[in-house]
Amino acid sequence: MSKELIEKAKEKFGIIMDEQLKRVEVMKMNIDAVDYSSLNPIIIGICWGDGIGEVISKHAEKVISYMLKKDVEKGKIKFKNIEGLTIENRVKHMKAIPDDVLEEIKSCHVILKGPTTTPQAGGIWPNIESANVAMRKYLDLFANVRPVRIASEGVDWCFFRENTEGAYVLGSKGFDVSPDLSVDFKVTTEQGSERIIRMAFEYAKKNNIGRVTVVTKSNVVKTTDGRFSRVAFRIAEEYPNIKLDEWYIDIMTAKLIDPARRREFKVMVLPNLYGDIITDEAAQLQGGVGTAGSANIGKRWSMFEAIHGSAPRMVEEGRAKFADPCSMIRASAMLLRHIGYIDEAEKVDMALDVCGQFEKRMVITGRDSGVTGEEYTDYLLSWVDSSELKSRFEKG
Repeated sequence: MSKELIEKAKEKFGIIMDEQLKRVEVMKMNIDAVDYSSLNPIIIGICWGDGIGEVISKHAEKVISYMLKKDVEKGKIKFKNIEGLTIENRVKHMKAIPDDVLEEIKSCHVILKGPTTTPQAGGIWPNIESANVAMRKYLDLFANVRPVRIASEGVDWCFFRENTEGAYVLGSKGFDVSPDLSVDFKVTTEQGSERIIRMAFEYAKKNNIGRVTVVTKSNVVKTTDGRFSRVAFRIAEEYPNIKLDEWYIDIMTAKLIDPARRREFKVMVLPNLYGDIITDEAAQLQGGVGTAGSANIGKRWSMFEAIHGSAPRMVEEGRAKFADPCSMIRASAMLLRHIGYIDEAEKVDMALDVCGQFEKRMVITGRDSGVTGEEYTDYLLSWVDSSELKSRFEKG
């Protein structure tokens, strides 16, 4: 019986390895990154998502439309509304991203995406793959970039999380070998590690940052994390003016909440799962996961989103209008910066910091004890246009 089970497991494992080796060959191809300055128009797709996703996405759309209104009027920017990424439609097609929705997404240059529901095993929905994981895979969005800034404490972090490998890329490929044994997989490639680590070093170089921290558990997870670590130290040799240090994920989570040490860190690069966990911790220090945005960068497409989920309980309890839109607005600022609207992005970022960390005249609590997302968005836009924005931000 055990031999039969092992043979079946070997067959499944062989299929998975064949898929991954083919993926490596694709990564070896040299694809040029999109030059947004050469595009006319730039097409921004907006995926509304589900749960609170549609609500907070509309607030983010309002901000980004406001910041780009002149070029929208000139036809340099076009928006495309993309529906169908709801859990109901995905379950109807039994696909993480239905084919027609994926084609609409691919017709855009950048995507602003609201949170989507990821079913849990044993929950009310069939256990289809995460739409986020699928989109990152289909569009090869290999870099998950998450900035966190606590201006009042001098903390300015930028996390580079590998997006297409690690424990998540095969999260739906694990299987039960027997009634007693379940197996999942973690995959790390030379090419996948190199491109995210090199992006972190290039960011540090461009911003005159003299330190990059690679976060692993390579002392225990020796093969996959070991490769990620080795690639980091190999690439570091090409950047003699940037120091590379390695921290293990467990102690790194502790150091981020250590007031005496945390401001020392600047740029951190991590495998997929570790990056997902530690950036939520970092966002909580900034003011909560509702305050942090996320960029998913590839060579041809890029997608920008909140770092949190769709919060179906808020919808069920009738509290969706009180959902915090700051995560999606922060993602909008990242989108603006990515397509070349640097000044506009900086204004939005400064307004988010002023409203959320300094002024605090309006507070979002997720309930009727605070303001609605719409009220907060209007408050933020009043600061974007204020002549006092920069001085108020610098004052802290």
